[in-house]
Amino acid sequence: MTRRHLLGTALAAGASLPIAAAGRAWAAPTGSDPLLPGPLRPVLPRPTGPYPVGTVALHLVDRSRPDPVAGPGHHRELMTSVWYPARGVGRYPTALWTPPAVLRPLLAYNGFPADVALPPRTVGHLGAPLRRTAERLPVILFSHGAHDHRAESTVVVQELASHGYAVVTVDHTYDAFSEFPDGRITVPLDNPSLGAADFATDIRFVLDCVEELAAGRNPDADHRTLPTGLAGSLDRHRIGMFGNSKGGTATALVMSADPRVRAGLSIDGPMQPLITTELDRPFMMITAEFTRALEPSVAEFWSRLRGWRLNIQAAGAVHSSYSDTQVLIPQLAKAAGMSDADLLDWVGTLPPSRAVRIQQAYPLAFFDLHLRQRREHLLDGPSPAFPEVTFLP
Repeated sequence: MTRRHLLGTALAAGASLPIAAAGRAWAAPTGSDPLLPGPLRPVLPRPTGPYPVGTVALHLVDRSRPDPVAGPGHHRELMTSVWYPARGVGRYPTALWTPPAVLRPLLAYNGFPADVALPPRTVGHLGAPLRRTAERLPVILFSHGAHDHRAESTVVVQELASHGYAVVTVDHTYDAFSEFPDGRITVPLDNPSLGAADFATDIRFVLDCVEELAAGRNPDADHRTLPTGLAGSLDRHRIGMFGNSKGGTATALVMSADPRVRAGLSIDGPMQPLITTELDRPFMMITAEFTRALEPSVAEFWSRLRGWRLNIQAAGAVHSSYSDTQVLIPQLAKAAGMSDADLLDWVGTLPPSRAVRIQQAYPLAFFDLHLRQRREHLLDGPSPAFPEVTFLP
């Protein structure tokens, strides 16, 4: 069974997909090998924007929904992060891509030795003051793929924040690897099995919390101090959303039900279950394996788009090519004993350096156009700067 059919079959059945489903099964080395190096710390590319970046984690509790696992008296909890343009960052340490206690089960779940790597460092300075501007910041929400975590598209998130956006990333608890302020670690579960509609419900609650922040209030359940300037700085009238895989489908579902999101971007979302609602707001799809030609649910959703729409695809891309996987897995490959064939199945033939440029350029151009009315000719058609990117009619 091909990777695309494996993903499609499981998603159609409502199952959650581990990251490993995006790559062929492979056997990590067992025992100690004196030829293999110790833990490495992979490196993320730096964003291209003019502003330093700040970040803060928020613990949100939706008291309108019971927790599906913890039992009576407990409510739905989500860990989120806000990324934003910052100032005076010198004395604020940079955040890790994900906590070490989260990285170990994430690696092990996907077939890697749990101690093969240390978390990469991001450019986000923990708790740094917000950069003051004359206008409020446009907001973009991010929803991750199945059995993943809110840091999976940090390349895109940092890029957007460095260009003046506030980006809110969300861990969908019980379909995410996450750590809560009290030290609890949650991992993806098969029961409950969360679908894209559950992700969308999470996001609509987070939208409520964004409105709280925009109004100058602190939505953090533990009442931890917010970075200076963050409260009251967000523009609730300029909100976009993007998501990867199941999060891409969630983006379409949120936009179909909630007019607060003005523009949406799906990164290889399967659009399952079938979405038949017409949508008149801007929507962009960056596809790899869940294409309109191969996936009827994607073609059906595309046919329902009545506003501005665009579908692009990069040659050589696979399902995980537009996420941090494309740049991190090649760095882990040697230390993890991965063969060239296994690496190719994980990342395809799209070079990581080109994947990074695509991740940085196209989402930024899309949100600049539709949240800031800044026209970027990159979206007008094929560009000599990106010869691998095809505009699908």
